[in-house]
Amino acid sequence: MIRIARNWRVVVGGVAAGSAAVLGFAGANATADPVLPLPPAPAVTETAAVAPLAAGPTAATAPLEVPTTVTAAPTAVAAPATLVPAQSGTIADFFKEKGVTMEPQKATGFTALNIVLPMPRGWSVVPDPNVPDAFTVLADRLGGDGLYTSNAALKVYKLVGDFNPKEAITHGYVDAQQLFNWQSTDASLADFGGFPSSIIEGTYRENDQTLNTSRRYVIAQSGADRYLVSLDVTTAANQVVATADATDAIVNGFRVTSPTAAPATAAAPAPAAAPVSDAGATATVTVTVPVPVPAVPATQR
Repeated sequence: MIRIARNWRVVVGGVAAGSAAVLGFAGANATADPVLPLPPAPAVTETAAVAPLAAGPTAATAPLEVPTTVTAAPTAVAAPATLVPAQSGTIADFFKEKGVTMEPQKATGFTALNIVLPMPRGWSVVPDPNVPDAFTVLADRLGGDGLYTSNAALKVYKLVGDFNPKEAITHGYVDAQQLFNWQSTDASLADFGGFPSSIIEGTYRENDQTLNTSRRYVIAQSGADRYLVSLDVTTAANQVVATADATDAIVNGFRVTSPTAAPATAAAPAPAAAPVSDAGATATVTVTVPVPVPAVPATQR
């Protein structure tokens, strides 16, 4: 299910061994009269088994005990693996190469994940044919410069096939880096709510305009299934200051959790509020009571 909330700033021993004593005996003549020498008597060898000493051996009888020093090898501490961003191939290219099918999901009846997408006052849910496979698109209906409308586009895909999520997410920057005249301002491959994730922010040129965007991918697990969730929040560069409260709230308040698992500590719970109606929302979108966004003076629009 997806919940759209209008709220802002929601801001990884010796062991004693038995020794053998060998005793030798020789025959002796007991008379003083000379006699012919007798053939030598055969030597008699006796072997006595010596039991280990039970207690308090004397210095004369105790076996020499050599102390043994055992040096244990240091225990290896596994450092967290550092993800290295892929230099080529978008995340969609990665899945295609691995034979993973990306099945677009629709908001209607979707219950595999809990998705919170804050919606600022003045923004609404809109149909947008320019966003293929859109799950939900929000747009600013009050601000803008008359040429470009600030928007937030959410997509959700079910991923069918075998792949390594950590390897896949390293491709999360590539599609943004392929945009015309792309300039990065920030990026991270840190987990998001306990899920593999990438986020990259920057600017690019489109239709003679400079646009500012934040693009996040999340590979979320729900039961035995995995989903790719993407959120793109874009505004005209000349509107960044005017829309900062709204766009920051969407980016920072966005949440993805699985109803089949305990919430990750990194994912803050959405504020509880009574549902209200909203003319721009579809029947499958729950809109909570908004926290008003400071009004933008007309001179700044």
